[in-house]
Amino acid sequence: MFNRIQCLRYVAACASISLLAGCGLVSSGGDEDEQKIVVGTTSAPSTLDPAASWDGSWELFRNIYQTLLSYPSGASEPEPDAAESCEFTDSSNRTYRCTLRDGMQFSNGDALDAKAVKHSIDRILKIDLAGGPAGLLGSLDKVETKGDRDVIFQLNKPDTTFPFVLATPAMSIVDPAEYPESALRKDGQVTGSGPYTLEAYEDGKEAALAKNLKYKGLADRKNSAVTIRYFQDSGKMFDALKKKQIDVILRGLAAKDVVELQANAAQEDLQLVEGAGMEISYLVFNPKDPWARKPAVRKAIAQLIDRGAIANKIYKNTVEPLYSMVPRGLAGHTTGFFDSFGEPDVKKAADILTAAGITQKVPLTLWYTTDRYGSATAPEFEEIKRQLNDSGLFDITIKGRPWKTYVEGYSQGEYPVFGRGWFPDFPDAENFIAPFVGEENALGTPYPAPEITGELLPESRKESDRGAVVKQFERAQEILVDDARLLPLWQGKQYVAASEEIAGAERALDPSTIMMMWELQRKTSW
Repeated sequence: MFNRIQCLRYVAACASISLLAGCGLVSSGGDEDEQKIVVGTTSAPSTLDPAASWDGSWELFRNIYQTLLSYPSGASEPEPDAAESCEFTDSSNRTYRCTLRDGMQFSNGDALDAKAVKHSIDRILKIDLAGGPAGLLGSLDKVETKGDRDVIFQLNKPDTTFPFVLATPAMSIVDPAEYPESALRKDGQVTGSGPYTLEAYEDGKEAALAKNLKYKGLADRKNSAVTIRYFQDSGKMFDALKKKQIDVILRGLAAKDVVELQANAAQEDLQLVEGAGMEISYLVFNPKDPWARKPAVRKAIAQLIDRGAIANKIYKNTVEPLYSMVPRGLAGHTTGFFDSFGEPDVKKAADILTAAGITQKVPLTLWYTTDRYGSATAPEFEEIKRQLNDSGLFDITIKGRPWKTYVEGYSQGEYPVFGRGWFPDFPDAENFIAPFVGEENALGTPYPAPEITGELLPESRKESDRGAVVKQFERAQEILVDDARLLPLWQGKQYVAASEEIAGAERALDPSTIMMMWELQRKTSW
């Protein structure tokens, strides 16, 4: 199952002789300084503690912490990493057992044993941070240990997706001596067992990674160190790549820069790698807001939004319109919002509002994050504002905040409507529905959906053949369309831009498009 991740491919380059020669080159080692890689991204961590994060912080976590299972390069199913083996031990898929590798240690020399794994998972549930990763563990009843190396997960219901949950960076293993069992770590330090150690960190600016000499796991590190630089402006990041101040752009590449690279990457001594398009963007409506709580208001917006204009005008067709929370390419994808609302239509939207007794302009404030998803986010929300206000039915204001304060705001129910992006925890329709529903979810905004949480998801989790649960996901999406609490906007592609000197970018994205920094290396010859 889960074999739907697409192979990465070059979309520009490899047309020139130099790149054709470079596509298969690997480094033979060389000077340690030459094997240091500098990566740029607009996705800065919101925290360094895995128990607090269900967001883009995972990008860093994947490289400095370790999970029981993870994805080797090119794999679409997780394999044992900190573990030597993992498997369901019963026919009902309710008991999952992992045996750790022998002699595992954290970077500080402390033993990484079964008790450390139990501590790491239990503290997520004890801390239970709003919008945090506890929502991923809804099927977990308890964690048990047997000796120093065996960890047994007892589930409260069958869940064939549980191994994929364990492979997410949220389930990173932490040192019990350094991470309190019922509180977040507050000293700004990291103690992990991942491929790299965090040698230095400046919040929102830079993370310096060095090889973890005590690491045992799947990663085959092809560089000596990685520096990650965090940018708030996509244009400045792209300029830094062209000036060779950074080697790779991981996330946040602006649409205009993608278009430029598609046209003439080779001439600029750059390359562009395109990953599987599972990123989605969507709006969330707050049920506590006096206007956003009204189904007619939400459905009128669904009737007015012109996704094609957003994709074309703002993103230069580097994204495509999305009419379902489950993206195209996954079993269970539908076009529910298009089937229900069709093309943008002012009259139909007016009729929806009038039928609900709403005859005045609807005042709403739409919020977005200023430093998370790239510099096109602000123009995108300006376009949404224009579309809704031009209808004469809405009086829209837009506001933005940096990611850290933005998360606090939506977690506290402060925003009437807010924008979010989503990169999957694992490539399955489940992960585009389950995280957003229930009393506790990734949005910090309760969304009771009893048929989805009580019937459809439990049914689907019994089935290891994910192609056999399409009907459950189609029904779940019917419910989401009818509620219109979540409004999908577009489905994107993952683009990685890099200097021609860099190899490995096409292998460096796991199925949830998280960068495995250890795959990056410098070419030694042309």
